[in-house]
Amino acid sequence: MDFNEHTATRAVQESFRDTPDPRLRELLDALTRHLHAFVGEVRPSIGEWEQAIKFLTAVGQTCTDTRQEFVLLSDVMGVSMLVETLNEHEDGTEGTVLGPFHMVESPPRALGDSIDLIGEAQPCLVAGSVLSSDGNLLPDAEVDVWQCNEKGFYDVQQPGVQPSGNGRGLFHTDSAGRFRFRTVLPSHYPIPTDGPVGRLLTAAGRHPYRPAHIHFIVQAEGHTPLTTHVFVAGSPYLDSDAVFAVKQSLICDFTESNDAETAARNGVQAPFRHAEFDFILSRKLT
Repeated sequence: MDFNEHTATRAVQESFRDTPDPRLRELLDALTRHLHAFVGEVRPSIGEWEQAIKFLTAVGQTCTDTRQEFVLLSDVMGVSMLVETLNEHEDGTEGTVLGPFHMVESPPRALGDSIDLIGEAQPCLVAGSVLSSDGNLLPDAEVDVWQCNEKGFYDVQQPGVQPSGNGRGLFHTDSAGRFRFRTVLPSHYPIPTDGPVGRLLTAAGRHPYRPAHIHFIVQAEGHTPLTTHVFVAGSPYLDSDAVFAVKQSLICDFTESNDAETAARNGVQAPFRHAEFDFILSRKLT
């Protein structure tokens, strides 16, 4: 069979026909069909296709142990959030993207500890509960937390400026399913723009900003792990997040408090910010 515009898709699909894994065979068949349809629609020149290959090569070469440019590309194209949405459980807290900065392990911390290792200006108390979708509280649930600092940078972006582990913590809920920790009010920030994904946004005239948020991965035995954010109400860019991750149910008030007694009891100075929210995990199907 001659390989031409009319036979190309079928020829490649046939080459994958004997793939042993049925799910992989399904994925390769669909990828071939859609990729060939895209090329047939836009009809790129050889030079344009070479530029596309160079772009993807640059994305891969930008990835390091502390930076994941391919995750960033997936995020800004809305693919990460689409995959999250397609896999969402209706009876649990809504999920969002993992993001490119969960590249190092969060240090284990005791309940009430601070994840702010610098002592920045706006202390914040964060607390809440982890519950099953049947309403039962979940003791010893794992709550993995990471966030940027008040200037909008993660620790891995500023080695030598921020200590490793700043803004990160791995907690476990108490016997009542509660968690609590001290931190700082995170800032809105731009995603990294010094790589190929940043250049793509510039070429497209898109801004790179994300609204202020705290990342969470919440897990408990017998339940589906939850990857999500909690967004700071009133933050800039809530309506135009560069990675499309904002959901109304995840926006929370980080209210200012001058309660000196609460501040002293929790080891912070007044005024401080305070946020409280619960996470609901879906039970795994047996």
